[in-house]
Amino acid sequence: MASGDHPRLLLHDFLSLDLCKELEFIHRSSGAVGYRPNVFSTTLSHLAATNCGHLVLPFVSVRERVREKVEEFFGCEFELFVEFTGLISWCKGAYIGWHSDDNRPYLQQRDFAAVCYLNNHGKDFNGGVFHFKHGEPSSVKPVAGDVLIYTADSRNIHSVDEVLDGERITLTLWFTRDSAHDEDAKLISFLSQSISRCEVEVPDPYLPLPASENMYWFSDNHLGFDVRYARMHTLGFRICSSTNEQKVQPNSLHDPCELLGKPLQLGRDDETFYKEFANSLHALQVVQFYYWKAPSLAAIRSNMRSGRPTAIKKMSGSEMVVRCSQQLMERIFGHISHDDVEHSFSWDDFAIAVEMWEEYTRSLHRCMLLLLPYWVSHHSIVLVDSSELQRCDRVPN
Repeated sequence: MASGDHPRLLLHDFLSLDLCKELEFIHRSSGAVGYRPNVFSTTLSHLAATNCGHLVLPFVSVRERVREKVEEFFGCEFELFVEFTGLISWCKGAYIGWHSDDNRPYLQQRDFAAVCYLNNHGKDFNGGVFHFKHGEPSSVKPVAGDVLIYTADSRNIHSVDEVLDGERITLTLWFTRDSAHDEDAKLISFLSQSISRCEVEVPDPYLPLPASENMYWFSDNHLGFDVRYARMHTLGFRICSSTNEQKVQPNSLHDPCELLGKPLQLGRDDETFYKEFANSLHALQVVQFYYWKAPSLAAIRSNMRSGRPTAIKKMSGSEMVVRCSQQLMERIFGHISHDDVEHSFSWDDFAIAVEMWEEYTRSLHRCMLLLLPYWVSHHSIVLVDSSELQRCDRVPN
């Protein structure tokens, strides 16, 4: 706790490590290019827009818990609305100088901030230390599960050191007393429209639909790469055409990145996984799910083999040619920690991860269909008691 001149609070172990890992998975599988150089972001509205509104659910409890703690610490119980919720990662070269979080006319509605750290300084990244200009604590080294809350005004001017390597990931929230800037109202409307549209237009409503290509295109000094492609490529995956055996030439399409929105397969070395993915975002979510669940997959496979063998088909495939800067991809994503599980990659484990991802996603989607009517009627995204859920049996038209 800090003095009244610079009100702030650092909460240790506020988030469980399991939740940190889940939110990290969501960001690495769904994020787009961010608002600053070498920064990537995943907002709740972006999840809804890419048919991943069900991935909003893991945020619900933490938003409520953090808001309650902010209201308690600053003495404003039942006064605050969530103005913004987003996963933000800072990669090599990202930094920000001294500023307050309400330092622009369009940010004046922000009263309080909360930064929830999802991974660890010194292990998952180097650099990226948070500093306050005045008061204590003067510096904060990110530790997974810790949450830093502070006023968004000039009493808490702060900066973040340049990230030297790795990926610094946070869940960042801003709170406001102004109901006109309540994030929930806009998000509920967006979720309702997205789900209604996809139920009509999409045969598998739980599958992700990529946003426009420019949202995934990262550029620096005339070099660039597609974020979806880069996150898979730096983990050793090839992206293969599901329909052509010959390599797709760069000039065969006006924009080769359009290929990433079409059905594809994944390969490693000279092997190609048998399953077809709807698009690159679908493939990326499964890849990141595999790395999230990798520590438990071997045991699951062992239990499955005691009952039935896991049959994995492999075949040669033609690699898609997507014009991306290898050098830039390695600089930004090449030193991101995945607990070294890539050294023991197994297609058998990957096949299990595909099934687990489908069940995880379908389960969240079913829950979203139950929760949304309650959120619509209460104009707020909140936790819902199971007895209340029983009365929510359909999504409103």
